[in-house]
Amino acid sequence: MDYEIVHQPAQRMFKTEVEGRTAFAQYRILNGSLDIIHTIVPRPLEGKGIAAALVTAAYNYALENGLKPKATCSFAVRWLQRHPELNDIVE
Repeated sequence: MDYEIVHQPAQRMFKTEVEGRTAFAQYRILNGSLDIIHTIVPRPLEGKGIAAALVTAAYNYALENGLKPKATCSFAVRWLQRHPELNDIVE
C-alpha cells in the first residue's frame, strides 16, 4: 500500500497520517549519515507496512543527498539487514 509520507526537516522526521493516527520515523544527521533513531507506528496500524514505508522514504532521502543510511532504531536495523544492497555504504 502507498502512504503519503511527508518530510519535516525542522523536526527531523518523516511522517504519515493513516486512519486519523500519526506514524513517524525520527532521525539525526551525524558525520555524513542519516541515523533513524525512532520509528513509531500506533498499535492499531501495525502490520500494514507503514514503518517500512517511512524507513524507505528516509533512506531514499539519505541516498539522494549523499548521506549514508544508519540505524539506531531496532526496526531500522532489521530493515537494513533485509536490504543487503545497501551494506557497502552503511556504517
